Amino acid sequence: MINYNGTIVSQDTNVLTENRAFLYGDAVFETMKIVNSKILFLEDHYFRLMASMRVVRMEIPMNFTMEYLEEQILSLVNNNGLSNSARARITVFRNDGGYYLPMTNTISFLINAIALENALYSFDQKEYEVDLFKDFYVTKQLLSSIKTTNRILNITASVFANENGLDNCLLLNDSKNVVEAIQGNIFMLLGGKLITPPVSEGCLNGVMRKQILELARKVDRIEVVEAVISPFDLQKADELFVTNVIKGIQPITKYRKKEFGVNLAMELLLKLNETIN
Repeated sequence: MINYNGTIVSQDTNVLTENRAFLYGDAVFETMKIVNSKILFLEDHYFRLMASMRVVRMEIPMNFTMEYLEEQILSLVNNNGLSNSARARITVFRNDGGYYLPMTNTISFLINAIALENALYSFDQKEYEVDLFKDFYVTKQLLSSIKTTNRILNITASVFANENGLDNCLLLNDSKNVVEAIQGNIFMLLGGKLITPPVSEGCLNGVMRKQILELARKVDRIEVVEAVISPFDLQKADELFVTNVIKGIQPITKYRKKEFGVNLAMELLLKLNETIN
């Protein structure tokens, strides 16, 4: 028996009692966008998921191929009538048993999906204000670059942003440099350079980050650089924008008293949509 919200109930009624993802954050995940029954950037998602599982020493089943993953996700999406445009998440967690030390490294997975309003990427032409989140810091280590279910820093930063009327917050690493936003990678246009922090700074190795880097390198007038961004650089920037697979590109229009343009963000957004049409 367990006590659940003040009521003594059978342990069998709560599947989370022994679930390691719930108890210890012992899980990794990928969030993907589906357009017209196609998983965007599937290969990048698959290889990042495999790399994440290896980093945390999960046992990868022999049948866990890219084709198998694609089949499982699309069968759910199609079954739910969401094939036109959907957001799907696969969470891979170590099977029950043990405390900090697991009794097994075998895994199970859970996939869920919801509808998205738009198939193509877009952003609203409205103010999008951010500030720094300084309460806690991202550590410069390999674990920071993968997607685990331990996202308490991001959750706390989201609450802080909501309490202060902000649309997002920029996260700092333990060297006090800007590494990413709450739910995406950060890019800064400064003069003729488009700058994003290297993964070694502690930012997520984002799938959309990779796409934007590739697209931006084809724009002749700018130089693409992976380099440290200090908080002082933000005040000098011409543009700031956040990237992730679901939103695509989200321009930042205001940081404290500084306002930013959106021209390069719009140009890259158009190029991004061309790749998925």
